[in-house]
Amino acid sequence: MADYDYDLFVIGAGSGGVRAARLTALGGRKVAIAEEFRVGGTCVIRGCVPKKFMVMASEVSHALEIAEGYGWSFEGTKFDWPTFLQAKDVEIARLSGIYAANLGKAGVDLIHGRAVLKDAHTVEIAGKGEGGKPLTVTAEKILVATGGRPWKPDDLPGIEHAITSEEAFHLPELPKRILIAGGGYIAVEFAGIFAGLGVETTLIYRGPNILRGFDDDVRAHLAGEIEKRGIKVILGCQHTSLEKTETGIVNHLGNGMSLETDVVMFATGRVPHVRDLGLEAAGVKVDDNGAICVDAFSKTTADNIWAIGDVTDRMNLTPVAIREAVAFHETVYRGNPTRFDYEAVATAVFSQPPVGVVGLSESEARHSCPGEVDVYLTRFRPRKYAFTGSDERVLMKLVVDATSQKVVGVHIVGPEAPEMIQLAAIAVKAGLTKAQWDATCAVHPTMAEELVTLREKQQPGNMSAG
Repeated sequence: MADYDYDLFVIGAGSGGVRAARLTALGGRKVAIAEEFRVGGTCVIRGCVPKKFMVMASEVSHALEIAEGYGWSFEGTKFDWPTFLQAKDVEIARLSGIYAANLGKAGVDLIHGRAVLKDAHTVEIAGKGEGGKPLTVTAEKILVATGGRPWKPDDLPGIEHAITSEEAFHLPELPKRILIAGGGYIAVEFAGIFAGLGVETTLIYRGPNILRGFDDDVRAHLAGEIEKRGIKVILGCQHTSLEKTETGIVNHLGNGMSLETDVVMFATGRVPHVRDLGLEAAGVKVDDNGAICVDAFSKTTADNIWAIGDVTDRMNLTPVAIREAVAFHETVYRGNPTRFDYEAVATAVFSQPPVGVVGLSESEARHSCPGEVDVYLTRFRPRKYAFTGSDERVLMKLVVDATSQKVVGVHIVGPEAPEMIQLAAIAVKAGLTKAQWDATCAVHPTMAEELVTLREKQQPGNMSAG
């Protein structure tokens, strides 16, 4: 066998890449990992974690409104954007440092730089060799975990005046007006963030409703609820151009409207981060969308190269990337071929109100279940809003395979939905039946008790059961 500098070289130090590198190094292999930006990847540096901090900051204004209904009064409350940014950045730096420290403790060589494949076993990192020359290393096996990046329509006139979610984390000042283009979870989450912080917020999406791919009842319910939070939603429309003026940015829209805002943010999807990575030189194929092609065990078209996480565009969630990393390690280094099971993976949208989902939508169930589908749905006002005059409502929906009576989908829109869906996911993953849900005693008074007390099936054409 040829001699290599490393047994495994990982490109990308996000959650998936770090997990794979650490497990392999702890197993006694010689491992290196390269990261062109900061250790932690999308989730820790420019995604889930800082976004959740922003969500929590923006939720305070709504909490204060609720508190007033319960007799509390507040004077002189204000939000300071620079103070929040500083606190957020300090915490992100701390978390990134923990990731880097854990790599070191495991014996992984961390290289700060952009790694490019020169062939199937060779990687080059610019500026990391002697005298600033490129550093060239070889590895028996290579794992690509470079994640994804925001996409913008580069052919749109004036697109250079728009930002993406990455820049939204570092705006020098909080705008008074913002327009967010997109209808996915990133767009919806940032709309809630900015609206909660007092920014005049408009959400524009080219489709007929937000959150494409989610259950239709969830989509319709959330669209109505976010408007109650003051977000203006424009559907079936998109930009024709952006125009920079002395007072802001004019959004010229396809429906003939023109709207001026201080900031325009595009949250119109993410693409695999593969540009100039040298995949072709290494014999690694990508699909038409730029995602690295892999088999069920995350192996690419090159015999010694694997890929995990968002760069493969399978299921772009941080916990999934981590589980793919574990499966890679089990398969390649422990002789235990392991595939990650993508069925019944729970997910959350940290909109305001938030969404929690696991399993099949009603439409998916009707297409995939062999027989009929039973639907149990309720809408109700949360008890916490009883004294506030708010008309915000919770949606809970169970989708049941009528033949097996297994609960195959759970959909929640409302406070604490992400926390509830994590536990509901255990039941769905285990294949529990509706009778077993019904046999579970409720915890009262809670919102979650509705999940085990739903008894009346939704009749065809009946869009509301609560």
